[in-house]
Amino acid sequence: MDQSEQRQVRRRRVFYIPGYDPIHPRRYRELYRTESAAQAQVSGHDIAIRPRRGADSYGWHVEATIEDAPVSAEIEVLVWSDIVRGSMSTSIPATYWQLIRTAWTYIASGALRRLMWLRKGPVIAALYPVAMLLLQLLVAVLAGYAAARLLGWGIVGLGQGGLDLLAIDRRFYEVPLLTGLRSAAMWMLALVLIWRILSWFRAKDGKVFAWYLMHDYAYSARWGGAYPPALEERMTQFRDRIAAALREDLDEVLVVGHSSGAHLGVSILADLIRAGQGPAKGPALSFLSLGQVVPMVSFLPRADRLRADLHYLSIRDELTWVDVTAPGDGCAFALCDPVAVSGVAPEGQKHPLVISAAFTQTLSPERWKDLRWRFFRLHFQYLCAFDRPGTYDYFRITAGPRTLADRFAGRAPSKSRIDVAASKYTSMAA
Repeated sequence: MDQSEQRQVRRRRVFYIPGYDPIHPRRYRELYRTESAAQAQVSGHDIAIRPRRGADSYGWHVEATIEDAPVSAEIEVLVWSDIVRGSMSTSIPATYWQLIRTAWTYIASGALRRLMWLRKGPVIAALYPVAMLLLQLLVAVLAGYAAARLLGWGIVGLGQGGLDLLAIDRRFYEVPLLTGLRSAAMWMLALVLIWRILSWFRAKDGKVFAWYLMHDYAYSARWGGAYPPALEERMTQFRDRIAAALREDLDEVLVVGHSSGAHLGVSILADLIRAGQGPAKGPALSFLSLGQVVPMVSFLPRADRLRADLHYLSIRDELTWVDVTAPGDGCAFALCDPVAVSGVAPEGQKHPLVISAAFTQTLSPERWKDLRWRFFRLHFQYLCAFDRPGTYDYFRITAGPRTLADRFAGRAPSKSRIDVAASKYTSMAA
């Protein structure tokens, strides 16, 4: 179907691909429920959601009246949180080994330096868990050392006092065996305390996200930008679910990829179209990437598959692709064309349309002040309500009466778009 052809959407299927997130997908239903209600109050939407019943996947049903038109939408979360949890099930020493390996991968490959050419925010976000984990290790080591020294002084004082009391030759205390036992006790106390302090830091990571982010960056770095086999298998399952929806009586099939889910969406949709499963006369196929971090993966040496998929998808007529980021989101590569900056933009590139959610304009000064330094929360703002909404409205897109192509028809890309090739590696899989 010609994606520029306008049609009113009455029935839509939405497939949401989360980022690297170990938490149960019900959090996304609750987020949609609360934030859609908040947006409805601001924009006059009428949105009601209920759980899906009898389905073999996780999601919810939406009945909405937006722009004076009724729309029915089924939203499904494409779950890979079990794979994420498995990659995070590592010991404390293994996490610090991940730190060393990940830092080496990005520094030695030159990816880190080139990423800084684009946006310093996400690079700082990537360095944050490294710095925080090293700081936590330093605190633990200093505390362990101090405790061990105090124990050593206590043993010396107790030993000397006891020996004086018993009138035993002081040289007895200085025999190698007793000195060795004292040193062993000091080292044992230090190691136990270091372990306990690091365990405490890890248990409290829900407030600082250092361990979580370390696992996130390490997941891609471990494979040099390639997809691990378990994830490839899951992506094939996702592709099949999307392909099945394209055979249903729908007006639009919308794929939403958030954060790391954006580059998964690129590869899933590229595979779907290559396999001839794209739309012919069926529903419009749309792809919305939000808060993408594509360069963190596509700049790595073994990301040939992702780079090939970016190249391929950027010229296809079977879909519409809109990429939304915001300079206020320090965790995303804001306004970076993921195809161009990866160095694989073909002649006649059509996708994506790169636009800004413009947080400083679409959030009131009071709301922006409240969220400005809550970096992790801002990374999810694309899925939330805006109290001064602009052209980007997540709930109009997912539950409104217009396709993605229609809604952004004629829209020019952001004037601040970055489309300069920056990756050292531009090879693509055959």
